[in-house]
Amino acid sequence: MSSSPSSKAAPSLAEALTHADVLFKQGELEAAIADIGRAVDAALDGERAVFLTVMNGALMFAGQLALAIRTDLEFDYIHATRYRGATTGNELHWLREPMVSLQGRTVLLVDDILDEGYTLKAVRDDCLRRGAKRVLVATLCRKLHDRCVEGIHCDFNGVEVPDRYVFGYGMDYYEQGRNLPAIYALR
Repeated sequence: MSSSPSSKAAPSLAEALTHADVLFKQGELEAAIADIGRAVDAALDGERAVFLTVMNGALMFAGQLALAIRTDLEFDYIHATRYRGATTGNELHWLREPMVSLQGRTVLLVDDILDEGYTLKAVRDDCLRRGAKRVLVATLCRKLHDRCVEGIHCDFNGVEVPDRYVFGYGMDYYEQGRNLPAIYALR
């Protein structure tokens, strides 16, 4: 899950866009998502998995990915946070837990970005505690740095982004810009 850059007052999205670079346009992202869909189909090999979307950031990516996967899926979503209004995370707090039983199932955990991975790892580990036989992680993007927590990785990833604040295509800039049709990075 992405978090907003630190600052006292959030500038407008229009202002942020004047200080940002386009990293990936919609067509490039759609092609990457189609590739992920084919890789997921191969990995599932006909198995009906639980497609578990991490809200809110993964909404756009998840919708497109679901359409790119040909294997039948069962859908659910979760909303979890470690921040609860703070700037540093603690234990996982569920805003919405999975409703579908994960017992003995393969879970395709779909998120917008693998950055440091604390929340994604906590959600993945929770799926395993709920009895999932395996959890495959699909992300739209992975941030390139060496701060990722040990024990979490993407099984499927669309694009790699630099170690800058990124937004658009589901990821927010102070709760703005999730519906931008490209991924941007602040300079």
